[in-house]
Amino acid sequence: MREWLPKALALLLALTLLAPVFGWAAGQVGYAEPLENAAEATGATDDAESTVSAPLPDYAVPGLGSAMGTFVSAVVGTALTLLAALVLGRLLGADADAD
Repeated sequence: MREWLPKALALLLALTLLAPVFGWAAGQVGYAEPLENAAEATGATDDAESTVSAPLPDYAVPGLGSAMGTFVSAVVGTALTLLAALVLGRLLGADADAD
């Protein structure tokens, strides 16, 4: 293993564990995502019907409560992103080895 990998994984773990804190802080200061603000400003949210329901709406897991739902959502999102990056890295690494 490369020497930076354990440090990177530790950082990802720390940020994932802190996700509920970031979610709570965003609620305390009234933070809203810029895309949501733009949708509201243009009226895109008026009478809008969703064609697909999100598996993790608003970065939470329904029924788990705010902090635990945010934590589970962070774990799932981090794992999926890490998996995609690893697969892409393997594909690009295989291309480099073929040259």
